[in-house]
Amino acid sequence: MQYTIREIEKKDNQKIEAVIRSCLIEFGANHDGTAWADPNLGRFSEIYNTEGNQYWVVENESGQIIGGAGIGQLPGVEDVCELQKMYCMPEVRGTGVSHTLMDTVLEYAKKYYAKCYLETLENMVAAQRFYEKYGFTRSNDAIAQTEHFACDIHYIKDLE
Repeated sequence: MQYTIREIEKKDNQKIEAVIRSCLIEFGANHDGTAWADPNLGRFSEIYNTEGNQYWVVENESGQIIGGAGIGQLPGVEDVCELQKMYCMPEVRGTGVSHTLMDTVLEYAKKYYAKCYLETLENMVAAQRFYEKYGFTRSNDAIAQTEHFACDIHYIKDLE
């Protein structure tokens, strides 16, 4: 199957919200302190439209949105971005699409930032292995105060 990775458009907002919510339910993260409670979840095309902030969606041959990931400036921390809301539906995992998506996101991030930060949950083990393959290293503490206080695992990566 062929997949397309492209910048988010307004028509994608509700579709990517459904993907993210589905993944959060799958991992028991459908509660406060995660992306589940993010008030901007259905407004990505508006939120990720300024320099240094971008969101991409993965679309299958049928035009279904089956994944996505974004880069956003980390509030209060100069020269550091955050990998935001990287989720893919189970049927696309293991196909290599996540690697292409990550390459796209990091290439963009390098244009604006020196480091990339992310937060995840302890039970998202496969995601942690994936991040580590890309050179993200675990950080003992959060480097910024985000609204995702339930995320208990933090990673940082130098962008070169």
